Amino acid sequence: MGPLIRQTWTVLGVLLNMLGQGMVLSYTSCLLPALQAPDSDIKIDIHTASWIASCIAISGFGGFSVSSVLMDVIGRKKAHAIVLIPGIVGWVLISLAQNVYTIVIGRLLGGFAASATVCLGAVVIGEYSSPTNRGTFLNLKTAAVCFGNMVIHVFGNFYHWRTNALIGTIPHLLSFAIIMTWPESPSWLASKSQFEESRKSFEWLRGTDDAARLEFEELIRAQKERLTEKPVKTSIKMEIRGFFQKFTRRDFVKPLVIVTFSSVLLETCGRHIFPAYALQIITEVTGTKSNSFYYTLAIDIIITSSALFSSVLVKLMKRRTLLLGTGAAAYVVLMIVCSYLFVADRGWITSRTWIPLSIFVLYFILANLGCTPIPLALLGEVFPLPHRAAGSLAAGFIMSLILLFPLQVTPYLLTSIKVYGTFFFFGTLMGLALLVLYFILPETKDRTLQEIEDYFNNGRFKENTDDAAHTKMLSNKAEI
Repeated sequence: MGPLIRQTWTVLGVLLNMLGQGMVLSYTSCLLPALQAPDSDIKIDIHTASWIASCIAISGFGGFSVSSVLMDVIGRKKAHAIVLIPGIVGWVLISLAQNVYTIVIGRLLGGFAASATVCLGAVVIGEYSSPTNRGTFLNLKTAAVCFGNMVIHVFGNFYHWRTNALIGTIPHLLSFAIIMTWPESPSWLASKSQFEESRKSFEWLRGTDDAARLEFEELIRAQKERLTEKPVKTSIKMEIRGFFQKFTRRDFVKPLVIVTFSSVLLETCGRHIFPAYALQIITEVTGTKSNSFYYTLAIDIIITSSALFSSVLVKLMKRRTLLLGTGAAAYVVLMIVCSYLFVADRGWITSRTWIPLSIFVLYFILANLGCTPIPLALLGEVFPLPHRAAGSLAAGFIMSLILLFPLQVTPYLLTSIKVYGTFFFFGTLMGLALLVLYFILPETKDRTLQEIEDYFNNGRFKENTDDAAHTKMLSNKAEI
C-alpha cells in the first residue's frame, strides 16, 4: 500500500466527519418547516427557530476551545476521536426529543462536535498529507460538507426529522472507526521530542524517497531548535501568559488576521446561510413551494460538483489566483441577481423564475470554486506548529462569532428586506473581505508547512540553497 493510498485513507476519516458536519448545518432546512407546520407536536415561533438554527455557533466556542487543548495535549488522533462523541449523542437526543429544549441541547452538542473538528480536521490533513496533495485534500473538506448538505436536503424530503437525526449518526460512527487506524501525527510527535515515533509515522504516511526525507529532516531540525529555547517545566500561569504573549508575535497575529477575514468571506458568501435556509430562500425566489425541493436539490448537486472541481483546480492554479479571481466574479454575479430581484419585486420588470435561479446557480458555482474551500484550507496551512493549538483556539472563537451573526439575523433579514436585501448586505461584506485578503494573503501552493512557517517568521519565503532538492521535492507527485 503506497503513501498516497495511506494518506487518502487517513483523510477519509476527516471527510466523513465533514459530511456529518454538513448534515448538522443543513438539518434546520427540514427541521424548522416541520416544527412550524400546524400539525407539529412541538410548536415554535420565528424567534425560537432562529435560535435552533444558530445555537450551533454558541457551542462552537466550547468545541474550538476543547479541541485546541486536546490536540496539543493528547495528540491529533485521540482528540479527533473524542470530539466526535458529543455529535453522536446530540443526534440521538434530537431523534428522541419531546420538547424544544431537548432539540436545542442536541443541536448544541452537534455544534460542539462540528466546530471542534473544523480546525482539527484541517490540521490533521495539513500534517498527514504531502505538499502536492494537501491542497486537494483540504478542498475536499468543502466538497464533503456540501455533499452532507445535499444528503440532508434529500432525506428531509422523504423521511421524518427524527429519522434524519438517526441517519446523521452514521458518518460520525464511520469516521470514528477509521480514526482508530491512524498513526499519530508526525508533527505532534516531533513537538513532543518523540523523534523516532515521528519518523515511523512520517514514513508510513509519506514513504522514504528523497523528497519525503528532506521534508522530515527540516521538520526535525526546526523542532530541535525550538525545543532548545523552550523551558523544560511550565506552570499553568506561564502557559496562560504565553498564550496572550502570542498576540504580540508577528507569526501568530498575521495568520490569525488572515483566518479572520477568510472566515468573514466564508460566511458572507452564503456558505452556511443557504444550507440552513435553503427551502425558504428558494420558495421566495420562485414564489411557490411545490418545486422548491427540486430546485434546492439541483443547486446542491451543482454546489457539490463545483466544490469537487475546485479540488482539481487547486492543483493547477495558485491559491490566490483561484480565490481572488472566482471571488471577484462571484461578487459581481451576486450584485446582478440582487438587482434583478429588486427591480422584479418593485414591478418594474416581469419576473421570470428561471432568470434569478440561473444567476444563483452561476454564483454558487463561482463561490464554491474559491470562496468556500480555500478559507477552510488555510486553517490547515497558515499557523506555525508552535502556535497551531493556540491559533486554532483563537481562530475558533472568532469563527464562532462570525458564524453566529448570519445564522441569527438571516430569518429576520429574509422577513424584512427579502432575499435580495439579505444577499446584498452579505455581498457587501464579502467584497470588503476579498479586498483585504488581496493585500495580506500569501501564496501557499506546493509549499511545505515548514516553508509557510518560515514565511510568517521572516516576512518572506526563504530561498532554498539546494535548488535541485527543492525542485525534486515539489515535482515528485506520483509517490507522495
